[in-house]
Amino acid sequence: MNSINDFIVKPTNERYNNKISVGGKTLIVNSNIEDHRLVSRHATVVSVPLAYNFDIKKGDQIIIPHNIFRRWYDVIGQQRNSSKYFKEDLYFCKPDQIYLYKKSKKWLPFMDRCFIMPIKNTNHLSNDKEQKCVGILKIGNNELEASSINPGDLIGYKPGREWEFVIEGKRIYCMKSNDIVIKYEHKGNEEEYNPSWASSS
Repeated sequence: MNSINDFIVKPTNERYNNKISVGGKTLIVNSNIEDHRLVSRHATVVSVPLAYNFDIKKGDQIIIPHNIFRRWYDVIGQQRNSSKYFKEDLYFCKPDQIYLYKKSKKWLPFMDRCFIMPIKNTNHLSNDKEQKCVGILKIGNNELEASSINPGDLIGYKPGREWEFVIEGKRIYCMKSNDIVIKYEHKGNEEEYNPSWASSS
């Protein structure tokens, strides 16, 4: 069972990440199916598209947009699956909807995606906890490496590119290579900013 142009995927665990363990009991923290923040973005590849030859193979774990697994209510209040729903627990996913894939226990970027960790704001006169448009490159790609921008570098990026993901307890921002506009010299006092709620996710 292969699609011509799309991956077929399924949730790695569940469609929603809205359960936490408290005192040995399971607590549902939000029952609103439309809340995008709790929709799982972790998927497992069931089959690969016939039209392409990617490094991603059947059984690999990938990171995708929340809208693929998200449910919603129509105008008469009935629950609906997303337009990517195929059947049972299977969904279609286009190649440009994949941001990361896992090989040998390591997350790798897909196409021109990269991931940035924000840093703490050291300006005591500001209420912002993280510095605007500055971060540390955590997951780069070949295009950035060709420009001598590598993981660990302090970079600046275009405003409004903070697309939030939580990967293994770290809140990082997904963006594209052309969103990176400058490479800074480290001052030595930069500190990664990861909110407490992310580390417990």
